[in-house]
Amino acid sequence: MNQVEDSLYERLGGETGVRQLVDLFYDGMDSLPEARHIRSLHQAELHSAREKLFQYFSGWFGGPPLFIERYGHPRLRARHFHVPIGVVDRDAWLGCLMAALKEMQLGDDLLKDLLEKIVPMADHMRNQDESPADC
Repeated sequence: MNQVEDSLYERLGGETGVRQLVDLFYDGMDSLPEARHIRSLHQAELHSAREKLFQYFSGWFGGPPLFIERYGHPRLRARHFHVPIGVVDRDAWLGCLMAALKEMQLGDDLLKDLLEKIVPMADHMRNQDESPADC
């Protein structure tokens, strides 16, 4: 199997699977009580956020580098530095992602491989030691 066929992007189902993950993630952000605080940090309308995360995940998971083609290097931490992100926020973000992954009913190997990539990135985004208690 070549590298492209074995990418997380392809294993998720390509564009369709990545878009499903992003849509389920943001649906969870709108509905999960533990995501209330991180949802409040976003604009009321999430179309742009959904599209940017889809573009980022596409390239980051080994598919087309859509985000880089449109916006340049992601510089994720720098792009989010204006937002205080602590442990509670990280965990709420990961909770939304875990709910989306669970709903997708992925195989154990794919889930493990995704989490090995996603969890360190989520932790890297923290720029505060603690988050507001009202999350």
